[in-house]
Amino acid sequence: MKKLALILTLLASCSAWAQGDAEAGKVKAATCAACHGADGNSIMAQYPKIAGQHAGYLEKQLKDFKLAMSTGGAQGRNDPVMGGMAMPLTEQDMADLAAYYASLPISDSTTPEASIEIGQTLYRFGDAERGVTACTACHGPRGNGTSLSGFPKISGQNAEYVKLQLEKFRDGQRGNDMNAMMRAVAAKLTDDEIAALSQYVGGLH
Repeated sequence: MKKLALILTLLASCSAWAQGDAEAGKVKAATCAACHGADGNSIMAQYPKIAGQHAGYLEKQLKDFKLAMSTGGAQGRNDPVMGGMAMPLTEQDMADLAAYYASLPISDSTTPEASIEIGQTLYRFGDAERGVTACTACHGPRGNGTSLSGFPKISGQNAEYVKLQLEKFRDGQRGNDMNAMMRAVAAKLTDDEIAALSQYVGGLH
C-alpha cells in the first residue's frame, strides 16, 4: 500500500511539473510576436493566429516542428522557420508557451459572402459522393475543435493560412495529422473548394 501511495505521489508530481505556466510562457513568447503578433493574433495572413488555440494542440505542433528538424524531415512537421524556433525549446518551454497562447482571446474574423454557399455546404455536410467528410465532424459546428481529441480550433483563423495548410495536406507536404485524416479530405478538394472553406471558417463564431 505504501508503494502504491508513493507511485501515485510521483505520478502526481510529474503531472504537475508537465503543466504549462502561462505567466512563464508570456516571458518566453517575446520572439514569437514578430510573426504571431503581440497578442497571438497575427496580422500577416500567411501566419496563424495562435491566441485561443487549445494548449495541447499548440504543444504538439511545437514538438512536431522540433522532431522534423532532428530527423531531417523524416518525421514531424516540416517548416524551416518554426523548426529553427522550436529546436532550442525544452518540453517545459513548449508547455508554457502553449498555456500562454491558449489563455489569450482570438480576434474576430468574417466570412466573405461569396464563400458561404460552397464553404458552408462542405463544412456542414461534406460530399458523400466523393467521400469528403464534413469538417464539423471533428472541428465542431462553430469550428472550436476539441482539446481532448486534439482537433484544433479553426474558427476565426486567417484564411490565407488555412488555405496554405489545406494545400500542404493535399500535396503531402504536411503529414502530422492524426491518422492522415486531413490528407484524406484535402486530397479530394479542388482549388475553389479550398479557397471557399478557408474563408468560410473565419466567420464561424
